Amino acid sequence: MASGELSIQRPEEGILILRISGSWRLADEIPPAARVRQEVEAGATTRVRFDTSGLDAWDTGLLTWLRSVLQVCSAAHVAAEREGLPEGVKRLIALSEAVAEKKDTGRAAASEPFLVRLGKGTRNALDAADAFARFLGEATLAFGRLVRGRATFPFSEFSVILQEVGAEALGIVSLISLLVGLILAFMGAIQLRQFGAEIYVADLVGIGMARDMGPIMAAIIMAGRTGASFAAQLGTMTVNEEIDALETMGIDPTEYLVLPRMLAMMLMMPLLALYATVLGIVGGLLVSVSALGVGVEEYLIETQKALSLGDFAGGLLKASVYGVIVALAGCMRGMQCGRSAAAVGRATTSAVVTGIVFIIVACGILTVVYDVIGV
Repeated sequence: MASGELSIQRPEEGILILRISGSWRLADEIPPAARVRQEVEAGATTRVRFDTSGLDAWDTGLLTWLRSVLQVCSAAHVAAEREGLPEGVKRLIALSEAVAEKKDTGRAAASEPFLVRLGKGTRNALDAADAFARFLGEATLAFGRLVRGRATFPFSEFSVILQEVGAEALGIVSLISLLVGLILAFMGAIQLRQFGAEIYVADLVGIGMARDMGPIMAAIIMAGRTGASFAAQLGTMTVNEEIDALETMGIDPTEYLVLPRMLAMMLMMPLLALYATVLGIVGGLLVSVSALGVGVEEYLIETQKALSLGDFAGGLLKASVYGVIVALAGCMRGMQCGRSAAAVGRATTSAVVTGIVFIIVACGILTVVYDVIGV
């Protein structure tokens, strides 16, 4: 098989034909692209054409040579017609040109001044806050339209979401809540045992689980489980352009996708928080009976004395707020997702982080409000 041969012809004024024949592989002797540069610069060339009818074999050697030739043509503002190239070559060259070269990588970002990086970080934080406020406003307006009966609400899908965020989450909530109750009881027992007040472990576990630990642990579990699921679902729909299709059909994605998830979390989180509180109290009971010598009846009576309906009501209200936060964080990150598989992963991670951060912030704010109003 003959090595690569290149024949350059000028059949017309301004037209340059490159006839490629033989074998153009890395192991073969390939003519240098400098010949083409000389021909392009020598005459008033306006168009370059390729003739590969005599081409026997090729690999990346031909692709590398063609890339050099195309760069020469581009630099000289000469049009390069690719119709004469094999289909596989044309597709590979188009693919190489479609992937843009990444710029400003490596150490360039680290060389920026501190004030520049601080300004960019501040601007990104403000943009993120603005995006969250807008998304919250859209969700609030959608909820208002639902109350007036004007929202596009998929009731059949709503029941499926209720099951996903409710019954299917009981297993992990049970395990974590029981362990949290055990931990709280052990921590309290270490100190209370010094004063012979082991019975007050019931007060510590009951009040702690009902007011804060039950709702917040259930919320963190749901942020990692359900919030990530929402982000992945909506992110995949964004990649597949399904959300764009809903908008094309005149359906508001916030009403159709975000609203049912937000309502499901708002309704199920108080129930999960109540369930978590009961499991935490059971965990404290197990420690008190097995390690502290407190009777079951004594523990339950002391828990009943310590807790009030206000403690449960405050915890359930917090749980509802946490549920809205988890749903909004997951849906917002999913709908802000890019158009690639990697973007779906980033959106899922961001949804979990955003949800947990806002849950902690909301817990602090609500705790201060409860203290001010005396709840």
